[in-house]
Amino acid sequence: MMVASEDSNVRAKRISIVTHAYNEEGNIEGLYVAVHGIMQRYPQYVYEHIFIDNHSTDSTVAVLKQIAEKDRRVKIIVNSRNFGHIRSPIHALFQATGDAVIGIASDFQEPPDLIPEMLEAWEQGYQMVLCVKRSSEEHGLMYWLRRKYYQTVERLSSVETIQNYTGFGLYDRKVVDIVRSFNDPYPYFRGIIAEISLPKKLLYFDQPVRKRGITKNNWYVLYDIALLGIVSTSKVPLRIATMSGFLGAALSFVVGFAYLLLKLIFWHRFTVGIAPMLIGMFFMFSVECVFLGLLGEYVGAIYTRVQQRPYAIEQERINFQYGFPTENGQPELPRNDHMADA
Repeated sequence: MMVASEDSNVRAKRISIVTHAYNEEGNIEGLYVAVHGIMQRYPQYVYEHIFIDNHSTDSTVAVLKQIAEKDRRVKIIVNSRNFGHIRSPIHALFQATGDAVIGIASDFQEPPDLIPEMLEAWEQGYQMVLCVKRSSEEHGLMYWLRRKYYQTVERLSSVETIQNYTGFGLYDRKVVDIVRSFNDPYPYFRGIIAEISLPKKLLYFDQPVRKRGITKNNWYVLYDIALLGIVSTSKVPLRIATMSGFLGAALSFVVGFAYLLLKLIFWHRFTVGIAPMLIGMFFMFSVECVFLGLLGEYVGAIYTRVQQRPYAIEQERINFQYGFPTENGQPELPRNDHMADA
């Protein structure tokens, strides 16, 4: 293994692998073993594996602590509560200090076997290596809805988005620093990556079905991500609301004028009744509610940004006092200024 000390003229490249978890006791150890086995085949790199637990209620944290006792490359962040599917992963990403950072989920639906291809593409000069789902073993209707959603976001967005990309991939340190500079308290990570648009390579994979545990992405989580993606990347919905208002006003004027003419010409025979009026009123009321809710999403995004709350509050962190491995394979203590001078 190459020397990773600060005094070496040439040090091994450092890779940070970041995994977020919530109630993944059946998967977490298997993922660690898989990643460890892969990274052992690449002695030119030293690595750390950061796990962030989003206040699990099962034994996920206990399993992680057992692993961390044996392997100091494993670093653990335990959140004080569940901070959601957006804030917790981005907090972990910003704790990584490697030259490149790999984000991978804990449920094996993002295959660790792609890590070698990511590293190879990074060495070729790609600063972003993005893994894109080519197919999925999930329910056909759900996969179809996801595809249609990504297509909709791409049509609405002012930047070129990446369909069926979920955040799984490798990011150069430069990319991570740029993401941090956005200073977004509730970031749509996929949209930010599309906005950055540094040299990227797409790796395609077939997403397997979850084998252990149950998915944590319920309908509310998916709805939140969907609206966040639209609100974060496009102003088109607001423009649609304005245009709909003008079109509705014009249509109402035309219908009202036509009704007036028909009533004047066929005074005694022309009767419409109350039904069309009620239908029109309920239709317009529903349209107003939709656009009012959409406007509320934008206002809510502004409110979240103004609050500037931290991504997560940590209950504890483990093994962060150790740095990357040195020539003997053991993680070193991070050096401060006076230690370096000594």
